[in-house]
Amino acid sequence: MEASYNLQATIAQLSQGEVPDSEELLSQLSVGIEFLTDFWREQYLASFIKHGGSTIKFVTGRAGSGKSHTLKLLRSIARDEGYVTVNFSAREVWLHDFRAFYLEILTKADIKTLLADCARAIVLDMGYDPDQIEEGATFLDYLAQHGQADGLTRWEIRNQLRRMFLNNPRMDNNFSLACSLLCGSLLGHPTLEEANEELLLAWLHGEKQIRMTQLRPLGLAPSKVTKYNARNLLRSLCELVVQGGHSGLLVTVDNLEVLVDSSGMNPLHYTKMRREDTYESIRQLIDDIDTFEHTMVVFSFDRSLLDNENKGLKSYQALWMRIQNEVVSERINKFSDVVDLDKIASQVYTPALLIQMSEKLASVVGRINVQAQVFDEETANRLIAQAKTGSVSLPRLVNRMTLGFIAEEVDDELQS
Repeated sequence: MEASYNLQATIAQLSQGEVPDSEELLSQLSVGIEFLTDFWREQYLASFIKHGGSTIKFVTGRAGSGKSHTLKLLRSIARDEGYVTVNFSAREVWLHDFRAFYLEILTKADIKTLLADCARAIVLDMGYDPDQIEEGATFLDYLAQHGQADGLTRWEIRNQLRRMFLNNPRMDNNFSLACSLLCGSLLGHPTLEEANEELLLAWLHGEKQIRMTQLRPLGLAPSKVTKYNARNLLRSLCELVVQGGHSGLLVTVDNLEVLVDSSGMNPLHYTKMRREDTYESIRQLIDDIDTFEHTMVVFSFDRSLLDNENKGLKSYQALWMRIQNEVVSERINKFSDVVDLDKIASQVYTPALLIQMSEKLASVVGRINVQAQVFDEETANRLIAQAKTGSVSLPRLVNRMTLGFIAEEVDDELQS
């Protein structure tokens, strides 16, 4: 019953151009967009980013063009490649203050899990099997049980912590010290009182009620997480991800068009100042991205963010100059910073590919006896023609035609 309900929910999502929740169905229904995602896997995730590079990309298109679908598929691919992935919507998090941007990533990445990964990496590096340590016991407990918790072994644990954190030039001093203390506590040496663990985690998460004088006894400088040091702390977080044995960090941010959305349904209303502060934060991140390692950030937005001359990206020249394509060509440049899914659809989605998309969707919904009709080549050509002149994207047209929602709408719009 639950599987049927989820599939019915998926049908409703697909008819509205929304991305399905199920990653299994997402993979089954992905046709055509692999033109981009397979390229990003090969050129970025499996090589450039994994080997220490970093990049920022932007994905745009009309509603239902597959932006959220592309981001979710990319995250699935990245996890297969060993990445930590983080996703959030710009409709849920203020972006004008980089502090909020960083803290959302820190929370979603789950720093406790990342620190546990680092502790595991240290155990492995010292020649032990972390899977042999009983649940609830520390590494030092395990060593003591085997008569190996001698001074030399304890010194090696501290040495590993220094190597991974304190002597790591790619980490902020306070960040590295906090991580070293917390990771050491997970290993069982050096020990840390519970109150101090909570204090360090609270500082990492930017909780404002902390008194800076509380940090001094732990060796940390009395500084808070601010929009001025947040990029350096994000760089440190990316390094923590890698030290824990992961390939890197992928951050995807959807619905960036919220910046120009003035409707009453918008939960976050951006004033001109907040909007320009957001553009400036993204501009600074682009300028600093070469100082990051193993990091990929992808922003997604509706075409309104490009088309709105007064509020959109083009209104902030310092940012627009950095992301616009210097050479405009009719051919798709998969290395471009701004990827237009509508342009990809018009050049890559052939009638045969649309029929394949329809066949996959019909196969999926047929499992719960939902009527669906695979269309023919003539209909595929009509959909392509409508997508070029109409307001509805091609992937959404395919979904709605297959599910029987627009059998007559296509002819009506083409004739009008």
